[in-house]
Amino acid sequence: MLKEFKDFAMRGNVLDMAVGIIIGAAFGKIITSFVEDVMMPPLGRLMGPVDFSNRFISISTAHYDTLAAAKAAGVPTLNYGTFLNNVINFLIVAFAVFFLVRSVNRWTKKPAAPTAKDCPQCAMSIPIQAKRCGHCTSQLA
Repeated sequence: MLKEFKDFAMRGNVLDMAVGIIIGAAFGKIITSFVEDVMMPPLGRLMGPVDFSNRFISISTAHYDTLAAAKAAGVPTLNYGTFLNNVINFLIVAFAVFFLVRSVNRWTKKPAAPTAKDCPQCAMSIPIQAKRCGHCTSQLA
């Protein structure tokens, strides 16, 4: 059983998936930092002196100036600013992954479609659209 597990774990696709997950998690941290530390401060400044991560609606009747104060009081809140940050984060990650996949697809050359096939009777090369072999004159399907 241990040998079977080792064979399973050492297969290429399992290792590739593990590497992809690890790199994806690290890439997610980079994008999160980009959104929170680079993108959101200027966006918040354009929309006024607003820090999106501190935007919330208190569900109780009491008013709280900050999200931390509301959480410290144990009040339920709707944290729409955090949600907005996460939506923007997702959109940036999705765009970055799309751009990466698109770039990789451009780098890889696609094989050209075949223009000839072999005749099943005489094994000579004939055009793919031929209905009859030009060498042996056999009818092609």
